[in-house]
Amino acid sequence: MNTMEMKPLGVLAIDEDKQTLASLSTALSLDKRISVFGTSSFDAGLKHIIVQQPKIVILASIPGPRNVMDLLQEIVEEDPGIDVILLANEYSTELALDAIQRGACDCLAKPVVIDQVCDRVQALVSAALTRRRTFQLDQELAKEFRFEGMVGRSPLMLDLYANITRIARHFRTALISGATGTGKELVARALHARSPVHQHPFVAFNCAAVVETLIESELFGHVKGAFTGAVQDRVGVFEYANGGVLFLDEIGDMAPAAQAKLLRVIQNLELQRVGSPVVKKIDVRIVAATNRDLHSLMEKKQFREDLYYRLAVAQIRLPALADRKEDLPILQREFVERFAAQTGKEIRGITRRAQAVLNRYSWPGNVRELESTLSHACMMADTDFVDVGDLPEQVREPVTQIASNGLYTLDEMNRRYARKIISRLGGNKAKAAEVLGISRATLYRILSCRITPKSEETSEPSLLAQ
Repeated sequence: MNTMEMKPLGVLAIDEDKQTLASLSTALSLDKRISVFGTSSFDAGLKHIIVQQPKIVILASIPGPRNVMDLLQEIVEEDPGIDVILLANEYSTELALDAIQRGACDCLAKPVVIDQVCDRVQALVSAALTRRRTFQLDQELAKEFRFEGMVGRSPLMLDLYANITRIARHFRTALISGATGTGKELVARALHARSPVHQHPFVAFNCAAVVETLIESELFGHVKGAFTGAVQDRVGVFEYANGGVLFLDEIGDMAPAAQAKLLRVIQNLELQRVGSPVVKKIDVRIVAATNRDLHSLMEKKQFREDLYYRLAVAQIRLPALADRKEDLPILQREFVERFAAQTGKEIRGITRRAQAVLNRYSWPGNVRELESTLSHACMMADTDFVDVGDLPEQVREPVTQIASNGLYTLDEMNRRYARKIISRLGGNKAKAAEVLGISRATLYRILSCRITPKSEETSEPSLLAQ
């Protein structure tokens, strides 16, 4: 067992009843996996949370002007990754749901049944130790399962790595297909890096980014005077990539006339600059990529069948992120570590409720959307954990929030206005709460609560959305 696993987990108990506090501390201390600290002062408990960072807090009501829900909110805001068990003097289902929605992991009734609390704490300790081991494993796996800029440990990704390795040694042309955001250029660069020509150029060209009248010049180059505006000779991307790999992205958007000329170059490995009679021999490996259905385009006569078969000698299809969600944890950790470093923040991870939101989202934009989402979240985060309120609205609330008459609910308008204020203040939520004239706790409730569509109003509330 390594040192991280041997270190006891901190448990903090806060209760005005000193007899209950002593009984809890004595019972919990019997578990060698736990280090217990008890106090009847909330301020002392909060200081302990800031300094010692316990993993579990047992919270009961404390004398003073603040009610237990406010205390809960203050703890969760200080450390969104903490597990809080609320001990309620007047327990009710409504109170328990409210506590869980505000960040508690459980709510138990007082007077305390010591064995019941201990059982719940021990279950949380076991879960925390499992997460700790998983975190270590994910760190090791993230290093082991990096492949030429890609990260993934799912069977689909391991198969992809194996296919790239096999194809890279031999290909002259290859076709990569996959939805937007799946990493087609990364695969093209991996093919280049693993190929015998890895020391020669890799040149990327987006076929959809150039107007039809200029694409031939961009691909093959031109000579001075070939057309209006051609004031000097120009080398095309084929010549730039000579000896190496040319990546033709969005090949399905290439115009038919350009497809015919591209086919000729691929077949003969020679080209002519626009306006020049000189034929030049080239030695280029070509990787084409598309997010479109080329078979459908061929049926519509929008893509040349002979060009397709010339390119598709080696084919690689990339999986959607929704098909490999087992890669989400290490991808999340990869992006959070990267963007935390970029923003200069000490972000330790993502809260479990935020992970639940990320896990249930369908990721239509695939890995690129996940990367953008976590970049946004790290910029918005003002604690050392990314929480639900830090995620972009379309990820937190994928269900349409507009009523059938096209009008927003009041709660939705409050949320949208609050987020607009936060954005204008550079993500400073404390300042936003001050400007809005509300407490930070209220602001967090506005940002985190889920608006239920009219058709779902009678259904059970979703706790994962909190």
